[in-house]
Amino acid sequence: MTGEILFYILASLLILIAVRRFFVNRSVTHYSVGEVVERLNSTRGVLLLDVRSQKEWQQGHLKNAHHIPLHELTRRSAELDKHKNREIICYCQTGNRSVVAAVRLKRFGFSTASMNGGIAEWNFQNRG
Repeated sequence: MTGEILFYILASLLILIAVRRFFVNRSVTHYSVGEVVERLNSTRGVLLLDVRSQKEWQQGHLKNAHHIPLHELTRRSAELDKHKNREIICYCQTGNRSVVAAVRLKRFGFSTASMNGGIAEWNFQNRG
């Protein structure tokens, strides 16, 4: 009986987490790598924000990107105030942390988006 109740509680929590993730994901604009390239080429109003760790950043990053690791974003968000008039396109390794960053910055009044697939997708599409 106790095990069954625990199972239903855990199952309910997993469902709630999945539903929350679904709605958070929908609240953010998502761009493909191609769309990011188009936006970078067509307007100066875009800022790339790399939210990966310092170690990941040092292993390689996109040209002209600004770097603030996700875990420092709330504390360092004032660094982006001068970019309030620009769209901030967040990216990470695979596209998960960038959604969190975009949502967080959106709450602070920034215009944000996330790059689908992250730098891994960027590197895959731009090799050779």
